[in-house]
Amino acid sequence: MSDTPIKIETNGHILEVTIDRPKANAIDLATSRIMGEVFRDFRDDPSLRVAILTARNEKFFCPGWDLKAAADGDAVDGDYGVGGFGGLQELRGMNKPVICAVNGICCGGGLEIALSCDIILAAEHASFALPEIRSGTIADAASLKLPKRIPYHIAMEMLLTGRWLEAEEAARWGMINHVHKNEDLMPEARKMAELLASGPPLVYAAIKEVVREAEDMKFQDALNKITKSQFETIDRLYHSEDQLEGARAFAEKRDPVWKGR
Repeated sequence: MSDTPIKIETNGHILEVTIDRPKANAIDLATSRIMGEVFRDFRDDPSLRVAILTARNEKFFCPGWDLKAAADGDAVDGDYGVGGFGGLQELRGMNKPVICAVNGICCGGGLEIALSCDIILAAEHASFALPEIRSGTIADAASLKLPKRIPYHIAMEMLLTGRWLEAEEAARWGMINHVHKNEDLMPEARKMAELLASGPPLVYAAIKEVVREAEDMKFQDALNKITKSQFETIDRLYHSEDQLEGARAFAEKRDPVWKGR
């Protein structure tokens, strides 16, 4: 439907997801549920390998929770849908790469959604903040994620004061990967997506599961679990056609043809 707040487009193995909810792309409960369905379907579709998340507005990427909708009755603890707020933060088994292309203001829950992606690209005019402190609430997901992603003191300054980071500073602290001119943002995101789509999907799945599940494990425990194929994706990879294809392609000095099985 043309009036849906989430637009989707597929190009080969790549899914583009665009938040299109004027004026600022704020997310209410209904939008969050749609995003959850979109990313669940992406997760479960073997023909899709990479997703790009962006927004249709050069000023705003996403400010997070829709306060106007909350004032009209949307409960902050309501049903966000299958993947939690924004469809990604709590989506189980998301073992495919997701790129976030931030094209404007990215704050509050919008930043939390971006942090749920694997690679973050930003337009040079993009900016980032966690302003929840100023409205007397907590940026809950960011409080868990951000101190693990960037230096502790920078994360705490953002959480405790709500201060803004411009794109270049966000890149300097490692919160985002690359900064591009606005007109280059989506072409660069698509170039990155094409690179990932050409790679081995079973390896990507294994990497994402290991990184996610091993986060709170001791190094040796996690390594033992990998070597014993106790991760589902590792076991699948080691018994796959793609594992043999990789070795054959190397021996035959040709590019591998990945089938995801």
